[in-house]
Amino acid sequence: MSESAAMKTTPVGPSVPKPAGTVAVIGAGASGLCMAKHLIEAGLDVTVYEIGTQVGGLWCYKNDSGRSSAYRTLHINTAKNLTNFSDFKFRDEVQRFPSHWEMHAYLEEYAEHFGVMERIKFKSEIKAVTPLFEPGTEDPKWELETVDGRKRVFNSVCVCTGHLTRPMHVSEFQNDFQGDYVHSHDYKEPEPFIGKRICVVGIGNSACDIVSDVCVYAKRCVLVVRTGVWIAPKLLFGVAFTDITEWFMKGWVPEWFRSRALKFLIWCVHGDMKKLGLPPITQKVHPTSSATVVNDIAYDRIFVKQGIDKVEGKTLHFSDGTVEEFDVLIAATGYLIELPFLSRDIVPVENNSVKLYKRIVPPDWPGLYFIGMTNVTTALNVNYEHQTKWVREFILGNAVLPSRDEMYVDIEAQDEFIRTNYKATLRHTIEEEHLRYFPALKKSLREAVARRQRLAPHAA
Repeated sequence: MSESAAMKTTPVGPSVPKPAGTVAVIGAGASGLCMAKHLIEAGLDVTVYEIGTQVGGLWCYKNDSGRSSAYRTLHINTAKNLTNFSDFKFRDEVQRFPSHWEMHAYLEEYAEHFGVMERIKFKSEIKAVTPLFEPGTEDPKWELETVDGRKRVFNSVCVCTGHLTRPMHVSEFQNDFQGDYVHSHDYKEPEPFIGKRICVVGIGNSACDIVSDVCVYAKRCVLVVRTGVWIAPKLLFGVAFTDITEWFMKGWVPEWFRSRALKFLIWCVHGDMKKLGLPPITQKVHPTSSATVVNDIAYDRIFVKQGIDKVEGKTLHFSDGTVEEFDVLIAATGYLIELPFLSRDIVPVENNSVKLYKRIVPPDWPGLYFIGMTNVTTALNVNYEHQTKWVREFILGNAVLPSRDEMYVDIEAQDEFIRTNYKATLRHTIEEEHLRYFPALKKSLREAVARRQRLAPHAA
């Protein structure tokens, strides 16, 4: 069957699935290792393709894959007891908020312990993932081709490449600024910036880490914050902040109470964010966590501006009417979703979002799954476990997806929730509140298992 014929999709309705015999996992970062581990335990024939020579993905500092945005001082934002996988704990001697070195070592140990390492094909960049079947009429068959020309056909493919690889550049910063322009993806250490006038744009976790990194060495350091945000501390009363918030971050606790409790605790530590020079918060935003940036602002090591109106050479015109000259502009402006090995006819990327049922399944293409294509409000590894356990049941044939139309209705409902509640930025197009998302995954899986029973009550 030709690829062009495969592109002519037909509506996919519920049917009795066959268990997948072979599964490809693309990427050996945290999500790929988690996916492979659960599939291997289920007895499936799993092959993991990794572009570099090491596991760990973004947690491998200066990874030879070229895909890691880790910098030397990077630590996780959630305490280790929340970050670890449920069935594999960090070693006792690992610090409360592990560094990237400790995260990388942990993921290596995880891969070795669960037999994933021997299933990985390193230095295997994927060139193309091509369907060899007609959706709705034939069982899924996917051909994977690596850049060196090797090909193999699989029943299912799990894309675990993440969404933090292709920098989202702002054209006027990259093209018009005549000093040194650096995206946060390429920032590794503060030494090259000693004694320089530095402007950092962004208020996400990387922006806060990087601006605190460079401000103590800089001649002057400005942080441009274009969106209001709550900056959560790492510790409160000597306890990890996430340990405290876990007390009330429960599904049965009303959302209004969770929100007020979280804001109150942050206010107790940092006070009114507007007094730091940050814009007011008018809609929901993805949370930021930093142990140092608020103190650096309070000590005048960092000065806050709320926007840049114009860039002329090395001169920045700020929205408050002030004008300053800088040697370096660091853009912590996020990332764009990139799937270079998949045709846009199969999985179109629009507005930095992929139309996926439950953030995992493209409705038109059975046997193709995405892990980690979300911004979640809890530890990433927790999200990976929820998603991989969900996917496993479909790959095993124990669950049946709803109809194509039903999946698109669900996708639109989630997109509408984001449009209604969140700040209209590309960052929020894949946002998921874990207290909404995880129960929704569990509910949809229960329904999918029941659907499987209805279609073939004696075959399960």
